Amino acid sequence: MPVFYSGSTVEIEKELGYRFKDRHILNDALTHKSFYHENQDNSTYYNERLEFLGDTVLGLVVSEFLYRKSPILSESEMSRIKSYLVSGRVLSMIANNMNLGIYLNLGKGEIETGGRTKRSILADSLEALFGAVFIDGGYTKSREVILKLFGNVIHDAIQGKKYLDHKTELQEISQRMFGVLPDYSVVQEDGLEHKKVFSVNVSVKGKVFGSGRGGSKKKAETEAAKDALEKISENR
Repeated sequence: MPVFYSGSTVEIEKELGYRFKDRHILNDALTHKSFYHENQDNSTYYNERLEFLGDTVLGLVVSEFLYRKSPILSESEMSRIKSYLVSGRVLSMIANNMNLGIYLNLGKGEIETGGRTKRSILADSLEALFGAVFIDGGYTKSREVILKLFGNVIHDAIQGKKYLDHKTELQEISQRMFGVLPDYSVVQEDGLEHKKVFSVNVSVKGKVFGSGRGGSKKKAETEAAKDALEKISENR
């Protein structure tokens, strides 16, 4: 079994509000593939399979919560709020709040390049923990853990409309679905120099996903991202 670099499994269990029956699966959830590849003689596995499972569990918990607690939300609104809540940005924020990085088994290369604070590693490892809790304790326990850690984040997302950061949300979805960032291009400028209106298209891998207009390039890009998100939601 790998040796934890710092922190304690007891402390991470306190953060989760859950005590594992099978501590091997907790260990797997905290083990990054970089550590596994450098320590194959004493490392049983790493957390990518648990991450895959945890991503699904997280999506189900968030979807169920939005459905039961927010009956006035439309399908489109629920879809967009969910996309925001399961984004790497939110997951890494929660992981940082619980100091998850200090508990991770990382390879030397990852440690030297700041792996304990990398957003992608933190977000993926948190999802792996959700998957581990599901395997060890079932859906009800994993639901309790997820809702505890998210705390007011879900409420704030609904009431504060934080999910309306369209460009960031589209960026997260584009990277997850296509592995690339969206590209914005000005296709037309109308009006006087001091009162221009910009028309912008947003594309992913050369395909136009949305378009928007605004009194500034930033506003037009935001509207294009909003249009793209609505179309993606409709086609899901």
